[in-house]
Amino acid sequence: MINFTQLVLASHNAGKLKELQAMLGASVQLRSIGEFSSVEPEETGLSFVENAILKARNAARISGLPALADDSGLAVDFLGGAPGIYSARYADGQGDAANNAKLLEALKDVPQAERGAQFVCVLALVRHADDPLPILCEGLWHGRILPAASGEHGFGYDPLFWVPERDCSSAELSPSEKNLISHRARAMDLLRQRLGLK
Repeated sequence: MINFTQLVLASHNAGKLKELQAMLGASVQLRSIGEFSSVEPEETGLSFVENAILKARNAARISGLPALADDSGLAVDFLGGAPGIYSARYADGQGDAANNAKLLEALKDVPQAERGAQFVCVLALVRHADDPLPILCEGLWHGRILPAASGEHGFGYDPLFWVPERDCSSAELSPSEKNLISHRARAMDLLRQRLGLK
């Protein structure tokens, strides 16, 4: 069991901080890297794992605290795993609507049976900036890409992501329901086990 009372989250996103804090529970305080620096590290890795570790090491170095980072995205089977680590900037940083439009265009003539995809989340936790053994937890959420957007909740690719076990899109799930079954929830469940929080 590894005992942490405080972790710094390698993200300036207040929503992500709140979501991950709720998943971690009250025994560990999650602090934002924004308390220490406003600079984002360049994500030069070629995989979710590399970028998560890079962000965690950077946050630990700046804060002097153990650090948690997550790198997430959508991997579409037909596109060889794209948009992958470039999910948030798939349409050159023009936002969610542009990303969704580009994805629909890329899959325009692809039959439903070949539209498999998964949301991916990799959490990386380092005890210190030079930790040789980061804790890595991966969550995968399998589904497929719809031919058109559906639902009002969530963000990113949620309106296009069909969730077979709920028979609806990710954007049609309530936030609380999504937080029980999402890629991030699955990765956090593993991390809680590794930290002895369950």
